[in-house]
Amino acid sequence: MKLRSLLTAPGVRAAALVGRDGLALEAYGEEGDHLAAELAALRAGMERASRRLNGGPLTRLAFTSERFEIVAVAVGEFTAAVAVTRGQDTRPAQMELARVAVELQGRLPGRKE
Repeated sequence: MKLRSLLTAPGVRAAALVGRDGLALEAYGEEGDHLAAELAALRAGMERASRRLNGGPLTRLAFTSERFEIVAVAVGEFTAAVAVTRGQDTRPAQMELARVAVELQGRLPGRKE
């Protein structure tokens, strides 16, 4: 229930926390389950691209679609993300996501140190 606070940020429509296996630990909002379902594959694809470009470990991912801006952060072996309605200022959601990620560090099951 760590991500529930993200729903209070302006424009946040969904929030999710997933493991590399794609299983959601948390999913909130109208599109939360859909966001969770895609996060693991999205992170895996972006990590592969980063490796091929010698970019180092993936720490943050953001993209914009017609309806949403998605911001995701790596938290050990997990990924936390928010979907914000396009056109909204994403900074409040990003700040809350960063705060939650720091809070989650070392508290998630199976996290590698």
